[in-house]
Amino acid sequence: MTKRALKRQLREGAFDVGQFEGDDKIRRLPLDRAWSPLNHHNDDREQAYLKTIKAKSPGQQELIDAVDAKNLVLALGPAGTGKTYLAIAKAVEALEAGRVGRIVLSRPAVEAGESIGFLPGDAEDKLAPYLRPLYDALSDRLSMKRVRALMGEGAIEIAPVGFMRGRTLNNAFVVIDEAQNCTYGQLKMLLTRLGWNSTMVVTGDPNQSDLLPELSGLGPVATRLEAVANIAVVRLADRDIVRHPLVAEMLGVL
Repeated sequence: MTKRALKRQLREGAFDVGQFEGDDKIRRLPLDRAWSPLNHHNDDREQAYLKTIKAKSPGQQELIDAVDAKNLVLALGPAGTGKTYLAIAKAVEALEAGRVGRIVLSRPAVEAGESIGFLPGDAEDKLAPYLRPLYDALSDRLSMKRVRALMGEGAIEIAPVGFMRGRTLNNAFVVIDEAQNCTYGQLKMLLTRLGWNSTMVVTGDPNQSDLLPELSGLGPVATRLEAVANIAVVRLADRDIVRHPLVAEMLGVL
């Protein structure tokens, strides 16, 4: 409809809004469905960009609650139960909320049947593949650009267990991953790195150690620390596995 015809209809009182239906190229939601901060019942709002931590099993919820309540948590369980992911997710949450000043991630560089000597590069390059799972978990919570920026600022540090001796970790969220590959002495050294205003989460699966059974210290350390009231030992089980269902079935027979 031309502007002249529109003016004429307005002047003559013959304006009918219904005749313009379909002219608007922009699809608008009805007012009763449009989202607003007060419209909590609306389920149409896109929330895919929100990365919230949500437990997928009772064991995972127990682990999340333990991290919130205790400064030292040991999470033991089979592969695929989300031990490392939840620990790093809580670390990122604490850093972003300003509750800690830095994240320190560590894991032992233990050879699983292969030798690191054949890998090219210097010592840092040779250790990189062993620390890669920690980078993967971080990049799922933060963009790699932000991870690199935080590492450049010193807010995120990733280091092998051997580099932790003699340090005091204050105002930090510390995650010790793959602790089943630590000896009793190494775990004792790591646990005593805990400083003021810090939280430490130790994760591992005692049944998948790359050390000789008598050398792995995770099982004995967890058993002894269960008697300490201010330390939480969370034992995850096959029912807490969130990977492919075949993982739980395989672990049941292997």
